[in-house]
Amino acid sequence: MNTAENGHANGTDNKEEQRREELREKIAAGEARLAERSLGDYARDARDSATGFVREHPIATVGAALAIGVVLAAIIPGPGRRLSKRVGNEVSSRASALAAIAAELGLAYGTSLMDAASSAARTGQDKLEDIGDSVGDSARNLRREASHRAAKAGDSAAILKRNVSRKAGRAARDLRSRIS
Repeated sequence: MNTAENGHANGTDNKEEQRREELREKIAAGEARLAERSLGDYARDARDSATGFVREHPIATVGAALAIGVVLAAIIPGPGRRLSKRVGNEVSSRASALAAIAAELGLAYGTSLMDAASSAARTGQDKLEDIGDSVGDSARNLRREASHRAAKAGDSAAILKRNVSRKAGRAARDLRSRIS
């Protein structure tokens, strides 16, 4: 019984060790991929994530820009903050103006991102269409050329058959005339 239990335990230990080794290899491969990434790769990933978020949540983006504008307006010290209530109204109007500007900037940025993506999609679609046309033209030319060559080969085979048949007939006739 002890040998069977030891064999089972060793088999389990081997499987676990093998799994650990596979995990170590995966970790090493992941670390190697991370080491190869540049700052530009991270920047592109961040840009793509931001663009995707703006496309999926345009209203939330405008709301966040508005909130950031309000917070910035409240944080930035203005010259009239310590003055009376009249000046407080001016500050709140300034904060509203800053919030409106921030919202407008966020909306313009989101719109420009969507326009750029749309333009890139159209350009890609045009290029794919051009490639498809080129491939289609090349295929038609190849088909035409193959058909032409096949017809030419057929004509050559017919001529060869006719010539061989004629020469065989003449040779047979000559042979008969010699025998008779």
